[in-house]
Amino acid sequence: MDDKELILLVQQGDEEAFGKIMQNYKNKIVNFLYNLTGDYEKAVEISQETFIRVYFKANKYKPKAPFSSWIFTIASNLAKTELKKMNKQRYIPIENVYNHNQEGLSERDHLEKKELAKKIKNALSCLHRRYRIPLILKDIEGFSQEEIADILKKPVGTIKAQISRGRKYLKKELKKNKYEMDLKTEGQELGNERA
Repeated sequence: MDDKELILLVQQGDEEAFGKIMQNYKNKIVNFLYNLTGDYEKAVEISQETFIRVYFKANKYKPKAPFSSWIFTIASNLAKTELKKMNKQRYIPIENVYNHNQEGLSERDHLEKKELAKKIKNALSCLHRRYRIPLILKDIEGFSQEEIADILKKPVGTIKAQISRGRKYLKKELKKNKYEMDLKTEGQELGNERA
């Protein structure tokens, strides 16, 4: 059963369908929020609020947009509010981006990957959230620019510019810290593609 069918059942009061939605999105939402806040407990708290809103506002979902865009919009808006409350930038943990294929790596390769992740995390934390959020959604979460535009309620052109500038600033930050890497250009990501 796909997401649209599940949310339609939730709109009719089917709690089992809601449980399946939670099961399908729990880890994705928590990881996304953790990347934004840098605080696992806060990410779990915001994800719980996200699912509460999904349940009670299920009737507001319109099937014209992908369900994933709608739920990430809710999570993103809650995270923005929380980040304003926190009123400071945090480090963004992206080590998991590099842990997907660690088997067979030498100890040296493993340490180099870990160091690279740390440097990228530090550089990302220096970005303004107007660039950081679209960059995380694109390069770590694997959303298309159109989906990000839908999630953040901004024109696709604005999202493209923010991603491009975000990558430029990220590269500049990495160079400033004497760590150069070939940041991937338009259409290529820092992390995995979303399945």
